[in-house]
Amino acid sequence: MPAVSRRALLVAAIALAAVGSGVAVAVSADEGIPRGVEVAGIEVGGLSRAQAESTIEAGLRAQASEPLMLAADGDTLTIDPAASGLSVDVPATVARTLSAGPLDRLGGVLGVDRDVDLVVVAPPTALSAQLRRVAEGFDRPAVEGSITFTPEAVPAAVEAVTGRELDIAGSVQAIGERWLRTGSTRLEVPVDVTPVRTSAQEVQRALELVARPAVAAPITVDVEGDPLVVEPADIAQALRLEPDVFGALVPRLLEDVLYEQLRYRLRTVGDPVRDATFDVSSGTPVVVPAKDGRSVSAPDLAAAVLGVLGEPPPRTASAPLSVATVRITTEKAATLGVREQIGTFTTRHPCCRPRVENIHRIAEIVDGHVVLPGETFDLNAIVGPRDEARGFLPAPQILEGQFVDAVGGGISQFATTLFNAVFFSGLEDVEHVPHSYYISRYPPGREATVS
Repeated sequence: MPAVSRRALLVAAIALAAVGSGVAVAVSADEGIPRGVEVAGIEVGGLSRAQAESTIEAGLRAQASEPLMLAADGDTLTIDPAASGLSVDVPATVARTLSAGPLDRLGGVLGVDRDVDLVVVAPPTALSAQLRRVAEGFDRPAVEGSITFTPEAVPAAVEAVTGRELDIAGSVQAIGERWLRTGSTRLEVPVDVTPVRTSAQEVQRALELVARPAVAAPITVDVEGDPLVVEPADIAQALRLEPDVFGALVPRLLEDVLYEQLRYRLRTVGDPVRDATFDVSSGTPVVVPAKDGRSVSAPDLAAAVLGVLGEPPPRTASAPLSVATVRITTEKAATLGVREQIGTFTTRHPCCRPRVENIHRIAEIVDGHVVLPGETFDLNAIVGPRDEARGFLPAPQILEGQFVDAVGGGISQFATTLFNAVFFSGLEDVEHVPHSYYISRYPPGREATVS
């Protein structure tokens, strides 16, 4: 071999030996943290274990005590790290920095930085409890677009709202993986979103083409020769616009609601049924026989009205009469064991005022109603809407502490009279609501009103 080549080979061998010797020294002599190591942006390279633990604790103390802000679907939720059980296992974190291999230590000698991840303790139970607490004000159900109606039967659009629910398990995982690692006290957490089918355009279409025409005018239903007028307010109470599978808002009438709206007027149609009841005018209850009849059914009535909702006024429809059966037969009334009158109460009122007409009207509706064993009597449910279509008149009533005229006003006297009859009969008072202030015509402490 030429002399020049032998000299070059000898120099290379000496250089390689020198590098190998340097590695050996770096590995054996440095028993602390390898140079170039950082933990969450905190430099700990070259420190001893104890120094590294103190440095990390000091560097994280302020940030770890700050409220943790969670970015969720455009909102910000805040939880307390301490209350959530969040903490950093500093000794375990430092142990990670010491687990460097020869190449990691060589990189430190050569100026290569290495970032070591924190060991975060995120107890699922405590953290989940905190997340569920903040989710109470964040979660919301999906609401499909629809149409509502004011008491005056004016339609209004209700825009759809997507549903959302904080992903508790996913949030626990995200917090455990990213808390204090980004240099920020704000991190993003996952949210489960529930889509809706209805669009803003569909809601507007339904408002203009379905809802407004539906309540534009009354509908006269011919029930085998008897006219039954269905007012826009009746339609508004019973009409629902609900999305189909394609997101189109489709009109539907709630049969029972419409029938209840028209119950008073239905007395003039066909041959109304009459439940068996009791006459107590003699002091001893006497069964008043039930009477079958013929009336229009709730499904037939709703179908007749629904069929002409989209037509221009004047609107007419027809519905058949069908045999109607009673709720309480004569035989059933006779077996109820009603033997005596157990409670009565009387209040007085002057003649002929509008509120007195309302008292007579509600008494007429309730008169004869039989409450079967196990049933609960609900005055509002029995009477139904108190509107002009059902024979009620505007009269004074209390609203937010002031007397104002409203349809159906004054019937609290009936409610008070009924409440006292129940009170003295010993029956259970499930619920009653007193007036907002004392009215002298009522017994102190024994009075009631209805909304």
